[in-house]
Amino acid sequence: MSRNRKRYLDEVVIPDKPIKVDKFAPTGQGVGTLENGMKAFFWNALPNEGIKKYRLTKKKSSFIEAVAEEIENPSKNRIEPKDEQYLSTSPWQIMSEKYEEESKIAVLKELYRNLWDKEIPLKSDGNFYFYRNKMEYSLYYDFEDNLIKPAMHLRGSHRKIIVKSSSLERPELFKKAEEIIAELNSNNDEARRYQSLLLRCNKKGEVEGGLFEKKQPHPKFKNLEDSLLGKTYSYSPNGFFQINLPVYELALTRIKELVGDASRVLDLYSGVGTIGLSVASDKDLTLVEIDKSAYEELEKNCENIKNAKPVLAKSEEALEYITPDSTVILDPPRAGCDKKLVQKLTEVKPKRIIYLSCSPITQVRDVEVLVKDGFKLTSLEAFNFFPRTPHIESLACLER
Repeated sequence: MSRNRKRYLDEVVIPDKPIKVDKFAPTGQGVGTLENGMKAFFWNALPNEGIKKYRLTKKKSSFIEAVAEEIENPSKNRIEPKDEQYLSTSPWQIMSEKYEEESKIAVLKELYRNLWDKEIPLKSDGNFYFYRNKMEYSLYYDFEDNLIKPAMHLRGSHRKIIVKSSSLERPELFKKAEEIIAELNSNNDEARRYQSLLLRCNKKGEVEGGLFEKKQPHPKFKNLEDSLLGKTYSYSPNGFFQINLPVYELALTRIKELVGDASRVLDLYSGVGTIGLSVASDKDLTLVEIDKSAYEELEKNCENIKNAKPVLAKSEEALEYITPDSTVILDPPRAGCDKKLVQKLTEVKPKRIIYLSCSPITQVRDVEVLVKDGFKLTSLEAFNFFPRTPHIESLACLER
């Protein structure tokens, strides 16, 4: 195997023979096996392609991570990406939209192979581009023309790539970013002063956010408002709020169907309250959130809803709210549910658990425990919140 002699991980490797990509990992990379038996996870690679050259980004005792740079026998599903920075923002731009959907379903089926043998629908609004309502740009000083440019970090590297155009975020965001950076350039400002530029817009296209200066407190931005299933929410541009609102509304509509005629609903990891208040504002509703900023927004969003009770606490420490007659909604971070919470659910056995996850890998782990302890998995579906990326939002419903 020949390679350059650089000792840091950003080195180019040319294997003696092409490495075949067998399948997708749940995290979205193509998986292959090196000659020594070590697993390799490649960005910019599709199943059945051969990797002739790659840029090594991480090396562990049992696997490597890399970016494929030369491909043998390109897949029939491969297409030309729209953006130069696609590997940084949306690495699945390299495949057709149809193949993206098929691949996401296949990944979810594989993860749930021991729990679910029925079809898994993938729901989408059909919009694969210009859907993100939030974007954070790095700043880069281009010495060729002495101008600051919007940029992204190159995947697997500290280097930056200039963003000349972008098809992922709402056009209002990129336009505003260009305006702010143009003003920096007119003032002969320095890119190194700033950590990043964060912008967010609502459905109306109103943009808020701004620059984060290094070694300075983050500024407080003007709140935005959006309506979901008829309920209006206030939220901070740099706080947690869903990125793809049209698809989020599809998921909320389905969650509302699953809640059905439940009289008592517990919404854990509730954020600013968008799930619980959208689907169960007419129920005896308890919403639990630990982040103080999100909780302040939650309190505001609960105003004038007399049967909604916001609680400032960790979800795993609000176990007393889990009752046998309740329907529990879970929307945890990527790490999944805390073990104490899962254990309490198995002990109390609420009538229904509705689990929305941004990481099916950890969702499967939690669902396996619940099924083992007597719950039945009654429905499973996916939502394409993040087209052109490998990320999947999966929705599972369990009943005792």
